Amino acid sequence: MPVSYLTKEEGKVPKVRTKDIIEKFDLELVSGEEGINRPITTSDLSRPGVEMAGYFTYYPAERVQLLGKTELSFFEKLSQDEKEIRMEKFCTDITPGIIISREMEVPPELIYASQKNAVPVMRSKMKTTRLSSRLTNFLESKLAPTTAVHGVLVDIYGVGVLIIGKSGVGKSETALELVKRGHRLVADDCVEIRQEDQDTLVGTAPELIEHLLEIRGLGIINVMTLFGAGAIRSYKRITLVINLELWDQTKTYDRLGLEEEKMRIIDTDLTKLTVPVRPGRNLAVIIEVAAMNYRLKRMGMNAAEQFSSRLTDVIEDSEHD
Repeated sequence: MPVSYLTKEEGKVPKVRTKDIIEKFDLELVSGEEGINRPITTSDLSRPGVEMAGYFTYYPAERVQLLGKTELSFFEKLSQDEKEIRMEKFCTDITPGIIISREMEVPPELIYASQKNAVPVMRSKMKTTRLSSRLTNFLESKLAPTTAVHGVLVDIYGVGVLIIGKSGVGKSETALELVKRGHRLVADDCVEIRQEDQDTLVGTAPELIEHLLEIRGLGIINVMTLFGAGAIRSYKRITLVINLELWDQTKTYDRLGLEEEKMRIIDTDLTKLTVPVRPGRNLAVIIEVAAMNYRLKRMGMNAAEQFSSRLTDVIEDSEHD
């Protein structure tokens, strides 16, 4: 059974509020300022075309609403009663905000409805498509599922390697040796992980311990101060997990590398290697080679499979003789 780290419970505190996108995208708040603390719960945006025509059966009221030139030019053709009814329906108690693109004039019917229902109406200088793309990327990043894992994250030859194991097994000391060998530290002790896509996990360090390593006997050291800015990274996609465990004489370890163990974090399965720890083993070199070997496998060169194929050929040849 693969090890699974579940999404951590964020409680009821919203990750993103309407005021956050106002600050991020320098939006002009036109009306409905009482609602700027409304939570944004989805990265999906809505361009309410059919709703503007009066069809509200499937209106996604919980999304940020984006009104561009097409929607507003159609709105202008409606009668006064229709305009008031449409805007009243747009401004619900769960709508986080309505954004007008291209700095276009905000219809007075929208201003009235937004003030009445405390729905923020904002205006942007950007074109609708560009604003939609940038806003979606921002919200996906902020609203992505997250978890925290006890371990160390290091960028080794471009491979994001998450080193895990029981406390005291030597994770931080191994990370220090890897940094000395020219690789880059992302996080030590606690790795915050967010799932940005279906199979993309990105790890970062909590702000409090960013750039820091805890070495037993030495205490806390600042990697950037000691080794320079080239020794650290602020984030890295995780593609490989190395599990360090104390050598168990009764356990049989994989000697060929044909078996590929998986570890699930949030909704993504990652390749996991278990490396036994005992005196005399250079863990930094082993992990470094593991990262290089992982890259080679992704390029189609699997040494274990090649050896197994050769061995099969030798056995078949000996049987024919």
